[in-house]
Amino acid sequence: MTDSWKNRLYFGDNLEIMREHISDESVDLIYLDPPFNSKATYNILFKEKNGTDSSAQITAFDDTWHWDIHSEAVYEELVTGGPKKLADLIQAFRLFLGRNDMMAYLTMMAIRLVEMHRVLKESGSIYLHCDPTASHYLKLLMDAIFRVENFRNEIIWKRTTAHNDPKRFGKVHDVLLFYTKSNNYEWNEQYCEYNKKYLSRFRNVDSDGRLWADDNLTAKGLTGGGYTYEYKGFTSLWRVPLDTMKSLDNEGRLHFTKKGGIRLKRYLDEMLGVLMQDVITDISVINSQAKERLGYPTQKPESLLERIIKASSNEGDLVLDPFCGCGTTIAVAERLHRRWIGIDITHLAIALMKHRLEDTFSHELSPYEIIGDPKDLESARTLAIQNRHQFEWWALSLVGARPAQDKRKGADKGVDGYNYFFDDESRQAKKIVVQVKSGHVTVSQVRDLIGVVEHEKAAIGAFITLQEPTAPIETEAASAGFYETEIKVSARIMRYPRIQILTIEELLGGKELSFPEWSADATHKKAARQKKKQDDEQTSLL
Repeated sequence: MTDSWKNRLYFGDNLEIMREHISDESVDLIYLDPPFNSKATYNILFKEKNGTDSSAQITAFDDTWHWDIHSEAVYEELVTGGPKKLADLIQAFRLFLGRNDMMAYLTMMAIRLVEMHRVLKESGSIYLHCDPTASHYLKLLMDAIFRVENFRNEIIWKRTTAHNDPKRFGKVHDVLLFYTKSNNYEWNEQYCEYNKKYLSRFRNVDSDGRLWADDNLTAKGLTGGGYTYEYKGFTSLWRVPLDTMKSLDNEGRLHFTKKGGIRLKRYLDEMLGVLMQDVITDISVINSQAKERLGYPTQKPESLLERIIKASSNEGDLVLDPFCGCGTTIAVAERLHRRWIGIDITHLAIALMKHRLEDTFSHELSPYEIIGDPKDLESARTLAIQNRHQFEWWALSLVGARPAQDKRKGADKGVDGYNYFFDDESRQAKKIVVQVKSGHVTVSQVRDLIGVVEHEKAAIGAFITLQEPTAPIETEAASAGFYETEIKVSARIMRYPRIQILTIEELLGGKELSFPEWSADATHKKAARQKKKQDDEQTSLL
């Protein structure tokens, strides 16, 4: 990687970000798994809309696009300013589909795919992950934008075992559409392991312990013919010329059978594996106990992204995921020493990615920056006005807390987020509950938080506020007392305020939630965070 490069996480609409921040032909590989409500029935997806539904924005766990005035404007832009083939196709879609959620999805995808084509290098590749709900329409879009001759594969990923879908065949696969920008694209052969039945053929052992299986050397029935000659008393139509036969014999690679034939020795330690095919059956969805599982509804296995990134890029190449969700693409790109750009429209996703990267790579994490999130008090206030949920998710990320739940599904019971720590040898996690307030704050709210801490059996409660707290609020918080830990520093028992009030301004200024960090691992991570902060400060001064 170049010394000046910083990997990037963008918060915002990927269309605007690609247009404003990503240069022409700068990206080597694009993987995208765009949200789509595949669980909705076709009757709903194809139902005509009157054009007044909510804007076609994607937010976490609400993966539906809707036809509205914004969709109409993008449609007009594609027809009047897009490539001719795409303009013709999108009009045909409109004539066939009408104005509905499916048409909104295709319109919004089309304008973004045009930008992805622009930023992709001539040697670059793109993988569009979808399911059969819309894969046939998306392939037509890709044909129009990336050109039919640059279609490489429709990859089928068998993501789950058989299950019951009433009155139809069980739906067990996703689709990945693989296109390139040109015919001169990067490609690295990938192999998977042999199955047990194939490996059972390697039952012969040389004196040096090498396993081998015998293979045919005759060319009988082989298209293209062969070479007829006699070798050590055996005459046949052979697959290799005489000089090659002699070389194989000198290398000890010929097996002379008891029945009077010559076979080729194939050594197991020289076999690379089975070349990857366009049907993937050896990678399953992430199970509930998997270490990499984050609880994100559309999370894909790292092994799937590893296969794609290794096949279509090299170390130092730039990988883009414009719908990066919980960040599987960028986590794998980081591990495989690629540069990366991730974009998502929710702060929940950005926060998840930040934690995932720092938890996984710690001090070995390559330099990166988050662009588009609030950097000062004024931009924080603006976000709070624009979208209270996004503000809340962003504020939770400032103290390393994870969201408690999807707020639109019900009351939050006084908890917006959780954090945990360990401070004794029992390794029993202690809980921190977090509340975020973007509006007016009162003494009663702090009093309520004290009750939540007690009810949740939490060690500490954090009260994050956009407004400055009043003296009575601070007095109420102080009345909750302290949490005492078994950790001792210079023989003193460490105490932490049970209710901690942190303003957004303080957090932006570097203030941190105060709690015990007992384990060596936690101490190491804290030191790594402090070093990263110092490095960032030094970089900003340059």
